Amino acid sequence: MVWKTQRNIFIAFFRSGILGFGGGPSTIPLVHKEVVQQFKWMNDEEFADVLALGNTLPGPIATKMAGYIGYRVGGWLGLVNAILATILPTVFFLIGLIGILSTYRDSRIVIGMTQAITPVVGIMMIVLCYQFLKQSKKGLGSIQTILLTVISIIAYSLLNIHPAIVIGILIIYDLTKGEAKKKDSIKSEEKKQKVPS
Repeated sequence: MVWKTQRNIFIAFFRSGILGFGGGPSTIPLVHKEVVQQFKWMNDEEFADVLALGNTLPGPIATKMAGYIGYRVGGWLGLVNAILATILPTVFFLIGLIGILSTYRDSRIVIGMTQAITPVVGIMMIVLCYQFLKQSKKGLGSIQTILLTVISIIAYSLLNIHPAIVIGILIIYDLTKGEAKKKDSIKSEEKKQKVPS
């Protein structure tokens, strides 16, 4: 069982690493597909939490997510396994292809390949954003989801506030909102218990 879990961790993150052209953000939809849809180690909400927290920390998102998810699924060995599976494709490709790409970087074929991949990565990111918005709508409702989305876009795009700060503020908002809901729920329960039958 442990061997199968470790093998699946490696496969999931190796596939994400090998197909995630362009770096960390392009691997996020691939990791989501492996972790949430393929192996079902997390649900959409848990994945969104990991992504949000990972974005507030320094360093590449792909390795942070791999480390956390690997640890959660397979302990310390899973952590190391997932990180290695994430970085090995990049290392191998970099070593193997750097000479070829630098020699042929002006080739129309190489330029065309890199230009063709860009819209595909963009579509993958749009699909993931749509899934997150649907998930937010379930938890927050339509109005609050639209309001927080608009505020986030304004803060990030127009006010040039760093995304980690925006995410951090949203996390604090969610935590305080969650505490307020808990208190309201407790008060409601206490009122129900005080009312004589």
